[in-house]
Amino acid sequence: MNAQAMLASSPLRRADRGGIAILTLDRPQARNALSEGLIGALTAELDAIAQDRDVKVVLLAANGPVFSAGHDLKEMTARRADPDRGRAYFADILERCSAMMKRIVRLPQPVIAAVEGIATAAGCQLVASCDLAVAGAEARFSTPGVHIGLFCSTPMVALSRNLAPKHAMEMLLLGEMVGAEAAARMGLVNRVAPAGAALDEALRMAEIIASKSAHTVRIGKRAFYEQSEMNLDEAYAHASHVMVENMLARDAEEGIGAFVEKRQPVWVGA
Repeated sequence: MNAQAMLASSPLRRADRGGIAILTLDRPQARNALSEGLIGALTAELDAIAQDRDVKVVLLAANGPVFSAGHDLKEMTARRADPDRGRAYFADILERCSAMMKRIVRLPQPVIAAVEGIATAAGCQLVASCDLAVAGAEARFSTPGVHIGLFCSTPMVALSRNLAPKHAMEMLLLGEMVGAEAAARMGLVNRVAPAGAALDEALRMAEIIASKSAHTVRIGKRAFYEQSEMNLDEAYAHASHVMVENMLARDAEEGIGAFVEKRQPVWVGA
């Protein structure tokens, strides 16, 4: 297969706009289901971006009317013919998907989801795993596994870390579709844009973030997730340590100096 054909068949597309990397799920014919190939492509791209200091923000979007329908159930169901009824495969693909979701959380750069259409099951998990999310007005979200005898346990991990417990349990137990405005009230998304304009609004947010010190943003994102797993005393002690180190960074010195001198800062990324 030549390079052009390989690009055309890829389940993921990347475009760079200044310091913003736009990753687009590109399996519209399969409702952008998270197949082995798409999980692998996302993992590889996130690993590359983590090492790329030119990338300051990542946007995650999708091609077609569905953001992502979750795991590729056809791909998974085919493995029921395995001697172990698919047990080893199911464990492996879920571990790989979970590892990809954790890469988003642990990526040095902020990740913003731009959601149009529906995001269900692991697709909803993908949105919840991002640091920020913008939904088009007609976007809808659900964790509908309960309808087919498969509780959305792995999506539950991301949902329970973003939503109030009763909101998360409502989505998980009822499996109903949640509209964009309700998703914003519940904390699953940050903002609702006009239908079709989620990517534009996400880009606007990304450009604001990209104008800040990338070094400071990386410090802040890491510290946010670290302290969230600690008790109150540990969190304050950790945050104080992080802030001391941040104060000693060249970008903090430059930013504070620029504020005092009433000029625009010139970031050096350290």
